[in-house]
Amino acid sequence: MSKDLPASVSPETFALHGGYDPARSEGAVKPPLFATSTFVAESAGQLAHWFRQAYGLDDGHPTAPDGLIYSRLVNPDLQIFEERWSMYEGAEKSALCASGMAAIITTLFTLCRPGDMVLYSTPVYGGTDYFMEHMLPAFNIHTQSFPATASSEEVAEMIAACECKDQKVKVVYIESPANPTLLLVDVKGIAQVVRALGASRPMLVVDSTVLGPVLYRQIALGADLVVHSATKSIGGHSDLIAGIVCGSAELIASVKVTRTIFGTMADPHTAWMLLRSLETYKVRVEAAEKKAEKIVAFLRKHPVVEELFFPDTSGGEQSVCARSQCSGHGSLLSFTVRGGREEAYRVLDALKIVKLAVSLGSTESLAEHPRTHTHSDITPTDLDRFGISEGMIRLSVGLEDADDIIADLEQALKTV
Repeated sequence: MSKDLPASVSPETFALHGGYDPARSEGAVKPPLFATSTFVAESAGQLAHWFRQAYGLDDGHPTAPDGLIYSRLVNPDLQIFEERWSMYEGAEKSALCASGMAAIITTLFTLCRPGDMVLYSTPVYGGTDYFMEHMLPAFNIHTQSFPATASSEEVAEMIAACECKDQKVKVVYIESPANPTLLLVDVKGIAQVVRALGASRPMLVVDSTVLGPVLYRQIALGADLVVHSATKSIGGHSDLIAGIVCGSAELIASVKVTRTIFGTMADPHTAWMLLRSLETYKVRVEAAEKKAEKIVAFLRKHPVVEELFFPDTSGGEQSVCARSQCSGHGSLLSFTVRGGREEAYRVLDALKIVKLAVSLGSTESLAEHPRTHTHSDITPTDLDRFGISEGMIRLSVGLEDADDIIADLEQALKTV
């Protein structure tokens, strides 16, 4: 459905015009919502040919069919968004899924089989942690964690140790920055380690939800597949649930087969809404980041705040990693207040502008208590090990005036 654009256009220009030709939709300047479950073919032979392409029945390699069959396989709204997002990410192809967890689960079940090993960084989002700790092992897929601050050499040693035990490491899974400690993982260094292992190497999968490609280009750093909760800053308005995975054409073709059979694709209406959101994605990310930096400066000096978590604020290897891999810090931060859970709850309950709600990356500012909210399914021992304390509050900065948010935080912090 693409209308030709100059090859040199930027992602933000492509996000407005790419993958869509108005002449094919009655001249509509925006892509219409293709609210249909199935599509009409011109002949039985044509439809049979498309199915053979979709399922790889001729050569064993599924490909996108030349025509539209059924919205569980492909839908124009999904196609357009996937093409536009691939441009942003610097990837060959993308697959839109029903949620961030759907993207993660579809990806890992595409890559892994019983007996395989997944190494993953910690901390990660609570749902991801639960999937790694409880669900993959139920399918005899083994998992082992490593700290987000681990060096590439330490990850290489873990892979070698697994191989010595005849445990095939199929995936190294990274969340960077880590949620909610905002620690950066050495994606570039780990990518070099993994790729040095040759043809049978593990696949490197990176969850880049927190920063995204405006600030953190994971494909360029060596990731094989990048996943996002598109619910967050991509959707950006707290009004949809979606996930996206992107990478090489070959890997995404396999992911889409799994997506088709599992039924984990996004629906057309969600894709249509994401097309709206993508048009303002870059300006929203950049605007929220500027506001977050002003709020961080306030929190850093506040006497009640004991520790601040924000990319590139801890110095040492974290600052080196940030300077070498990221072009910005984003709009998600965490901080601990003096005391513990009771004091953190008092601050959260006193907020008037910032909403007490989970999620991040939206136009409104949101705050929550990771230890008992988003990461409550993680054991207390692991929470302590990850540094997710009783006094930690996670704040996603939105597009409100930064001074208004600072005033709201200031009055709430007086409760401690």
